Amino acid sequence: MADPFQDVDAAGADFIKVFANAMDARQASPIMEQIVATYLAKLPITAESLIVEVGAGAGAVSRRIAAHADPAHVIGFEPSEGFVREAKGRGSAHSNLRFEAADGTALPLEDCSVDHLIMHTVLTHVTDPKALIHEAVRVLKPKGHLVVCDSDFSKATLSSFPNDPLDACAREFVTSFVTDPFIVAKLSPMLLEAGMTVTDFDMQSRVVADGEQMLQWVTETTKGMVARGDIGQPLADALVDEYHRRLKAGSLYGYQAFATAIAQKAG
Repeated sequence: MADPFQDVDAAGADFIKVFANAMDARQASPIMEQIVATYLAKLPITAESLIVEVGAGAGAVSRRIAAHADPAHVIGFEPSEGFVREAKGRGSAHSNLRFEAADGTALPLEDCSVDHLIMHTVLTHVTDPKALIHEAVRVLKPKGHLVVCDSDFSKATLSSFPNDPLDACAREFVTSFVTDPFIVAKLSPMLLEAGMTVTDFDMQSRVVADGEQMLQWVTETTKGMVARGDIGQPLADALVDEYHRRLKAGSLYGYQAFATAIAQKAG
């Protein structure tokens, strides 16, 4: 199954709404707020800075950037028209933020015009991550910064014991909703190949033990498995019920590792 995040609009309005809400919920978790706040604090942002987020989705991270950087100008570029509509509505309170539909490999920006460019959970969903990195280098000013934050999906799990059936949903999510689960291991070499200097590389663990932040990993994957005829609806319902049972019992365990690389363009 092709990663639906490669063409979000083709996935449909329901998909857009579900994952716009899921992205907001994920970003609201304390560890994700800490990850974004930490990399933003490392950037030399001034009132005159232009900050760009590529692959902004429905704007969950763009809104954090705009709040942190105000009055600096922030642009969120996103190829999905549906996500852009969601982002504009959700980000309307930030006067220094705007969203535009654009592909990360062809940004409507002049060479050397951007102070800082951020790609937050983007490169795991594209077929040619090097093209996005090279486009970022083109638009960055000399000594400008590129921030790449992404999940090491090769380590993601919902497993609490051997052969945990919920972990089958996590593995299916990685198979069906992620293009390259090993992108984190390739980040530094790609940045160096693009002529950038990696100034910071950090890993953070995200444990999900409460809330519904990883529920979509179960609901969306089981929908796909039912549609393909791999499992029946009763099993799909049972897996969703099991997620809720563990949540209520306090035994839910989900894990992701997030990497943040900060690289600087030559001056």
